[in-house]
Order: sequence, then structure tokens, then C-alpha cells
Amino acid sequence: MTDAVGSIDMPDAQDELQESKKKSRKGGKRAKKGPLKRLALFYRQIVAELRKVVWPSRNQLTSYTTVVIFFVAIMIALVTLIDYGLSHAAKYVFG
Repeated sequence: MTDAVGSIDMPDAQDELQESKKKSRKGGKRAKKGPLKRLALFYRQIVAELRKVVWPSRNQLTSYTTVVIFFVAIMIALVTLIDYGLSHAAKYVFG
């Protein structure tokens, strides 16, 4: 008669597979390369990712910049008005 799957006497096949994976790892790819080679690989990957980026055209960049400056100006005006109102309210309440 055979034991049930996962019983104490007979471990699952997945348990054995996980144990063999844990034993076979000894540093992976990083242990084989020096720090300068890893740094060079890192910079090569950065350049490769930057080449994938879709950069905006001049017109898009101009319109995005205009929108951001306009939004920042509105937020500055809003915060200024709130600050002005709160300072007058504090003067009225305290003095």
C-alpha cells in the first residue's frame, strides 16, 4: 500500500524539487563577476533602457512646459490667497 501525497513518510515531489533548488544556488551570476564588470553591465543596461524611451517632440515639450508653468502659477496664487486670508483671520481673532 502507498502513502498519501504529502504524508510525513513520503515528501511531495515539489518539496524535493524546492530543496534541490536551494542547495544548487551558490551566488548565481553575481558571484562570477567582479564589481567593475557589474557596474559596466549596469550602465549598459541604463543606456539600453534610455534608447527605448519615446522622447517628446519640440512642440509637445513646449506645450507640456507651458501647462506646467500655468498650473504652478495657479497653485502659487491659490496658496497666496489662502495664506493672506488666514493671516487676516488670525489678526482679527488674536488681535
